[in-house]
Amino acid sequence: MALYTDDKLHKCCKVFVVGAGGIGCELLKNLVLTGFTNLHVIDLDTIDVSNLNRQFLFQRQHVGQSKAVCATNTVKLFNPNVNITTYHDSVMSQKYNTEFFKQFTVVMNALDNLAARTHVNRMCLAANVPLIESGTGGYQGQVTVIKKGKFECYECTPKKGAKTYPGCTIRNTPSEPIHCIVWAKHLFNQLFGEPDPDQDVSPDTADPDAVADAGAAAAASESEVERKSTRTWVEENNYHADSILRKMFHDDIKYLLTMDKLWRTRKPPIPLDIAELTNSSNGEEYSSSSKSYQLKDQRPWSLSECVQVFRDCVSSLSARYKAEGFLSWDKDDKPAMDFVTATANIRASIFSIEQKSRFDVKSMAGNIIPAIATTNAIIAGQIVIEGMKIVREEWAKCTTSILQRAPTARRKLIVPSPLEPPNPACYACTEKPEVTVTLNTEAITVGTFEDKVLKKHLGMVAPDVEIEDGKGTIIISSEEGETEENNDKVLSDFGIVSHTRLKCDDFLQEYELVVNILHNATLGEARDSTDEFVVSGAGVGVGATPTLPPPPAPPLKSAALPSPSSTLTPRKRNREEVEIEDDDIEVL
Repeated sequence: MALYTDDKLHKCCKVFVVGAGGIGCELLKNLVLTGFTNLHVIDLDTIDVSNLNRQFLFQRQHVGQSKAVCATNTVKLFNPNVNITTYHDSVMSQKYNTEFFKQFTVVMNALDNLAARTHVNRMCLAANVPLIESGTGGYQGQVTVIKKGKFECYECTPKKGAKTYPGCTIRNTPSEPIHCIVWAKHLFNQLFGEPDPDQDVSPDTADPDAVADAGAAAAASESEVERKSTRTWVEENNYHADSILRKMFHDDIKYLLTMDKLWRTRKPPIPLDIAELTNSSNGEEYSSSSKSYQLKDQRPWSLSECVQVFRDCVSSLSARYKAEGFLSWDKDDKPAMDFVTATANIRASIFSIEQKSRFDVKSMAGNIIPAIATTNAIIAGQIVIEGMKIVREEWAKCTTSILQRAPTARRKLIVPSPLEPPNPACYACTEKPEVTVTLNTEAITVGTFEDKVLKKHLGMVAPDVEIEDGKGTIIISSEEGETEENNDKVLSDFGIVSHTRLKCDDFLQEYELVVNILHNATLGEARDSTDEFVVSGAGVGVGATPTLPPPPAPPLKSAALPSPSSTLTPRKRNREEVEIEDDDIEVL
């Protein structure tokens, strides 16, 4: 392949590649073969065996090593004259400040998480450096150019929030397979992980739908006995698998049936009869190490198989917990994945819900979108094309490129569309950003406000918060230890009420935001509510977790091309549909 010979590419252009995974591998290869010789690449991840099927710069001997380092060493074989600086680190580290970003001609994102994307967007805005944002999800992909004051930034387009489920639905009245899967993951944490009170798996006697004579009696009887945590109970029973089965799938279900109002309009659950199940299995055996087991991923297991898998997993996981301490659920951890599959399907059977194969449960539990190597390759090529336009300052030629699941009426898979100007209401790139946050100032603590509102939703890294009260009262400081005593105090303790203005400043991002507070005493009180706060005004929803793209369309038949109205020609395509690069997506 002939190298591109533009002197500006060779001598003047310095490129910062953020991410060396699926897109990053393809992008680095394209850059060195296109003539870019001064590259910097950063990635915190190490290589996992599951990466080898699509991240072609890595081989089996690289497993466990730095992605950035191994990718650099491999692409240098393609072009020995390239100069690559490698960082095995997080791009969100304070070392990579505005001055660091200012040295680059262009920044190219190949990321797979929202927080890092938001942070790099802010840093490029502060440094006034062009950014090429990209992402893939299955057969879809997208590339767009971000330039301060010229084109919209990453946060100009709202993202949809992650799907959440009311606790009483998960604990009392599941109606979909995902409800059972979430409950199974909660049970894993209650048994082997770090317990979370918000992930209780016991029947919820405070469920408003359960209010009736029997439900009240159940709650009353519960109050007369000493409540034990699930962890305490299983440890007292020495992690006896059949005892756990009996309690979770028989006794607790019988208890749920006493809440009669729940079942007036729903089909009541059927408690698991372990003895009958054992007798009806007719000696069916299950071996977790047998080859036949490996073929069962694609079909739902029988109920007797699920019970046996549950027993085996409880035995192996409890031994690991006793030896190692708290376990973290991982979709690639076979016993952990088997436990969730078996548990979810047992519960689904009890509630007459469709049971799922291990493959399906893994996809749903891990929120997995298949990572397609060819999609990554196409998107990486589009990134380099846009990068060349930026280097030559051909801004009028820059576009958003959308890779579709199926061809358009003109048989095109890649659809270019004009870049939009900045959103004047965006709270990231507008000159004086402001948002309104509605919450209960008498219930939300300073620590919750910092973690959930400022960091998770609004994308800040190290915020400082001052009340605009004429006194300069600081309630949150990025300096360690300065305001820790404020974390457990509610906002109203500092006189924060409706129409209070908070000046929020992130020194690392060189970003300032004014937050207008509105007090709502009822927000978050309803049991089915999952909202502790509501952000309104500019750029609402930018800090939310991206929604996964729909599944790929079926293969296109030669005689049935889609109509123009069904294609993605408008630029106003939801960016969250194609912003996920890898299969390691946020877990529910």
